[in-house]
Amino acid sequence: MLDRAALSRDAVELAPELLGALLTHRTSEGDVTVRLTEVEAYRGTGEDPGSHAHRGMTPRTTVMFGEPGHLYAYFTYGMHTCVNIVCSPAGSASALLLRAGEIVDGVELARRRRPSAASDRDLARGPARLASALGIPLAENGADLFSDPFALRGPDAAPDVARGPRVGVSGAGGGAAYPWRFWIPGDPTVSVYRRHARSHD
Repeated sequence: MLDRAALSRDAVELAPELLGALLTHRTSEGDVTVRLTEVEAYRGTGEDPGSHAHRGMTPRTTVMFGEPGHLYAYFTYGMHTCVNIVCSPAGSASALLLRAGEIVDGVELARRRRPSAASDRDLARGPARLASALGIPLAENGADLFSDPFALRGPDAAPDVARGPRVGVSGAGGGAAYPWRFWIPGDPTVSVYRRHARSHD
């Protein structure tokens, strides 16, 4: 069972168990549900040079230090929203970035939100696309994923899992020492791996 207690664990340990989980976002337009196929784990202060929380709490990262099961949303490149599931006990500031997924309910609505998608496999193939397909704005930062307008439930069955370096993370956090990206191998919705030009081992 996926509940708040289940999320109160280390992000790296929890990440593969979130593959196949279902996240629903309800809006006035309708509901969209994504099956998670790719996530990345991020740890807290001093533990993870790739994490927003590496240097401690800031106004931006306060949610990461809070109760597990909440949504941590942030802007990237000043234009795209990316979303994370806060995990581990309060105070430890770890989270799981939702990198990609398969839209399993509300496909028509997701298509309207993502008119540039080449095919349905691309609707939530990448973190900004996933947030857009679900209709999650930055204003949802801090929302409880176990309360309306969200619902989060575990996978029906444990899928195969692959792991490797995280995507687009600079410095050591993007190197082989941090193989904290987890995905369902062979799933067409998994995003393309791109190593940051300034990442290093």
